[in-house]
Amino acid sequence: MARRYVIVGGGPAGVIAAETLRHQDASGSVTLVCGEPGPPYSRMAIPYAMAGKIDEAGTWLRKDWNHYEALGIRLLHDRVATVEPAAKRVRLAAGGELSYDALLIATGSSPARPRIPGLDLPGVHSCWTLEDLRRIDPMLQPGRRVLLLGAGFVACIILQSLVQRGVKVTVSCGASGRMVRSMMDETAGGMIMRWCRAKGVEVLTAGRPTAIEQRDTGLRITLDSGKTTEADLVIVGTGVKTNTAFLDGSGIAVDDGIVVDQYLRTSVDGIWAAGDVAQGFNCCTGLREVHAIQPTAVEHGRIAAMNMSGIPTEFGGSLSMNTLETLGLISCSFGQWMGRDGGEQVRVVDEDHFRYLRLEFFDGRLVGANTVGMTNEIGIIRGLIQTRLRLGAWLERLKRDPSRLAEAYVACAQGV
Repeated sequence: MARRYVIVGGGPAGVIAAETLRHQDASGSVTLVCGEPGPPYSRMAIPYAMAGKIDEAGTWLRKDWNHYEALGIRLLHDRVATVEPAAKRVRLAAGGELSYDALLIATGSSPARPRIPGLDLPGVHSCWTLEDLRRIDPMLQPGRRVLLLGAGFVACIILQSLVQRGVKVTVSCGASGRMVRSMMDETAGGMIMRWCRAKGVEVLTAGRPTAIEQRDTGLRITLDSGKTTEADLVIVGTGVKTNTAFLDGSGIAVDDGIVVDQYLRTSVDGIWAAGDVAQGFNCCTGLREVHAIQPTAVEHGRIAAMNMSGIPTEFGGSLSMNTLETLGLISCSFGQWMGRDGGEQVRVVDEDHFRYLRLEFFDGRLVGANTVGMTNEIGIIRGLIQTRLRLGAWLERLKRDPSRLAEAYVACAQGV
């Protein structure tokens, strides 16, 4: 009897899983439940569409609308309301149900909305879906005032697109007063902030917003410091949360995300999880963490599908790595960039030229790094961390001269 595969979530993890399942099992039925209308698309492409570099079709994960039909993958535009493992079925929000033999949950994440009075006013939007973009796009006229709530990774990607549209951008960093604090230390974040200010972006570090009010002159935003600012449009970019609420009562273990093992299996038989919603293994620490980056989602989708189709395949763990372009300045974080107890550190700082390198070592290996304005080192740092190469005598050499990273990588890989 043909197996029934159901995938919940039409992002990169879900699409790769559906294609992999079809490749591994030509006779099974594959249903991809997409929570939004239209073809599956990449959220990471939305800023490029906002900047006008691509159209909506450019965000699609597969450019041919008939791609899924040609593979025998059924696209179902609906949402899953509940998961019932005992009956091996999911109930749909629009009514009806789907039975499965193997279920993959790849529902990703959604914006975390802060509790601020006035957040529901017209002119206050998230920028997470294509529908969000359609609402925002007509407002992005040159010279319009846009306040961006949040200065994390997602917000900084949106920031670049806003500037490219010619609007006047103000960024509120919130209570921390720092930019990209979840991926950069204070030195690196400070460089990015100075760079943004030099490019004409106003960056507010005075505190978190406490209220948004509609005035004749636009939206008025009050910070807990007492400072106020005005905007024509407010975009909320204050972080994300995993989409797991529909799993209540299912018995599936959920922490920060859905807890999975090295095969991306959940705590319930016959159910796997992948992508931003999954809390899988970190290759550096061995701990379970949510790594909300597209390369991890793609690999999750492939490996989960292999296991769903009966081919045992282990996931070696993801590397927490984020690369960010902010108005032309490239910054990157890798692994345990904040360091480990008992570890060693070396830093190179060139404030005048916006260049920064921080390397973190532990047990004779490179375990984390921050870089700003140094793109040549990105591949080398990633290779050293992922391969867990022991540095041997090169550890002391790198502490004296971090510019020798390439030499260290080649020598250690060859056992020299």
